[in-house]
Amino acid sequence: MGNKVFNQTEEEERSYMKSAIAILRKTSEKLDEIINSNVRDLKEYKDYLWDNQSELDRAEKSAVRNNVTQAVMSSEAIMDKKKRIRRLINIPYFGRIDFKEEGENETHPIYIGLYSFYDTEKNENIIHDWRAPISTMFYDFELGKASYEAPLGILPGDISLKRQYRIRNSIMEFMIESSVNIGDDILQKELSSNSDDRMKNIVATIQREQNRIIRNDDSLTLILQGVAGSGKTSIALHRVAYILYKYKGSISSKDILILSPNKVFADYISNVLPELGEEQIEECGMEELLDKKLNKKYKYQTFFEQVSQLLDNPDEEYIKRIRFKASYEFLGLLDKFIVYIENHYFEAEDVRVRRIPIPHEYLTEKFKSYHRLPMRSRFDPMATDIIADLKMKTSMDLGTKEKNDLKNSIKKMFKGNNDYDLYVDFYKWLGKPEYFKPVKGKKLEYADVAPLLYIKLMMEGDKDTLPIKHLLVDEMQDYTPIQYRVLNKLFNCKKTILGDAQQSVNPYSSTTYAEIQKVLGGEVMKLCKSYRSTFEITDFAQKISSNDEIEAIERHGDKPLVACLPTEKEEFKKVAEIINKFIDSGNATMGIICKTQKQAKHLYDDIQNVSTHICLITDESAAFSSGIIITTAHMAKGLEFDEVIVPFATATNYSNEMDRSMLFIACTRAMHRLYLTATKELSTFIPKA
Repeated sequence: MGNKVFNQTEEEERSYMKSAIAILRKTSEKLDEIINSNVRDLKEYKDYLWDNQSELDRAEKSAVRNNVTQAVMSSEAIMDKKKRIRRLINIPYFGRIDFKEEGENETHPIYIGLYSFYDTEKNENIIHDWRAPISTMFYDFELGKASYEAPLGILPGDISLKRQYRIRNSIMEFMIESSVNIGDDILQKELSSNSDDRMKNIVATIQREQNRIIRNDDSLTLILQGVAGSGKTSIALHRVAYILYKYKGSISSKDILILSPNKVFADYISNVLPELGEEQIEECGMEELLDKKLNKKYKYQTFFEQVSQLLDNPDEEYIKRIRFKASYEFLGLLDKFIVYIENHYFEAEDVRVRRIPIPHEYLTEKFKSYHRLPMRSRFDPMATDIIADLKMKTSMDLGTKEKNDLKNSIKKMFKGNNDYDLYVDFYKWLGKPEYFKPVKGKKLEYADVAPLLYIKLMMEGDKDTLPIKHLLVDEMQDYTPIQYRVLNKLFNCKKTILGDAQQSVNPYSSTTYAEIQKVLGGEVMKLCKSYRSTFEITDFAQKISSNDEIEAIERHGDKPLVACLPTEKEEFKKVAEIINKFIDSGNATMGIICKTQKQAKHLYDDIQNVSTHICLITDESAAFSSGIIITTAHMAKGLEFDEVIVPFATATNYSNEMDRSMLFIACTRAMHRLYLTATKELSTFIPKA
């Protein structure tokens, strides 16, 4: 193309976009024809099978059924392709770079969109997938020298033009020349727009530091510490989409698991991967996972119930137990106890097999020789060895019953066959029996569930391994070292762990990225720039709980409004007034975020008649709801809203460090506007105007 700029003017760009959309539409029509033809073939195969079933032999029937299966699979693949084409017709691309490879004369315009599109008539890619190696230059380089990793190695060259577009519903709303990193104008426009009832993809505004995380291939475990509003969850999901693109064929959506904090959050993020053209990925909560691996055998307190108990009734002994079980040292003590079990819980006795004595010393030696196996997995190979030895020495053939009897005799010599009893023994061994205190009867405290499972895994291994190739853990600060040790035993695969130490709903069991790294190893990467909230809201939240690493983006808006009223009735009236103002504002989502579930329910009962769009979200809710949501800081973590109200912001309600954390989480959910209301006396954590 030489040095002449392809589609130099905006008019030429608009004309080119229309021609690209015309090609996409034509392709979509061709796909429709193929689908219709497949449907006709399917009908013919089925009719043929039906009409001739008595005359066809087994091989012929099998051949026809194979044809049916192929036609169905072909139709499904074409339907997937059509879905992508339809998305491209709506937004064909969002960026462009003009790149000239070193030593070449031609400059190539590279248009970048959600997916690639190959024009068979021109024999070229007219749209490149944002995940393709060549597209990384759009995110990583300014005008001038650039390079990307091609299959044959690093290809250097020059970027002579960089553009960004906002295209919606096949209409180009604007085009911006972008000489630096992802244009601030586009970023500001995206950040100023209203929030949605689902998390959106951010492919058009991925920043350089975010792109490095998305495309990080080297780390077995990537620990991502991101400040509030840094987009860490979105980045992690885009990272998943990148992995699925790069390793297509060897890793699919079925091989990835997301460990998410609750069903509401899982629903909130459920849109991102389908938007990026990938299938939805299975998610589960920590409790669900622990419960499954403990064979649903125990009743236990949930994490939500633990946090609620700490907020409603902060008992010192309870806090002490939680702190102890959330320490890194606790792991070492558990491991020492497992060594103690190995050395003291197998009490061998002399046994006889068909009157032939087997001395206890021999059994002890056999038990120790299988030290690589979990203790409860040793009984079967021990019995097999003994029977083989007997056969060699006496030529006796022993039956299955005798082998099983021997195995059961050996099993009875081991005093560690009950997980619960072993766990109780652990605290006796420690000399701290008071540290194990079931809630009611045998209902476990939440802090006891992971260590109990760890003992079970160390005793018998994981008998039902989940076929996962990549594990994504969100809200990393809310999991303890013992929970990470359990995850590592259950998932021997690559991991992406993300969160923010400052956003813990339970500071007594909060874990930092450094502690996680101690358990899992891996690489730590940080996201320090906060994109969600306006500068004023971020500055306000920083005064509640400061973080030296946070860098607020220069997007300005209204200062947070703080209202202290004489009575609760007046406070509720003020909340209703703010809601009505929000309804008329054109903003889409509002979060009314309370400290406890009790407070959320109390407020909901009083103000639900203000609007038909008010919804209460609890720990039992399964879906995120658009409009006006009343919930707790615990449930709101990870979510964002155009406007946020924090009611009951009094000196008594927000008084300790756990309360401060809750208040910080609540305030940092707001994108554009933040209101705090209280009765009589404001919390001392709230910055003075």
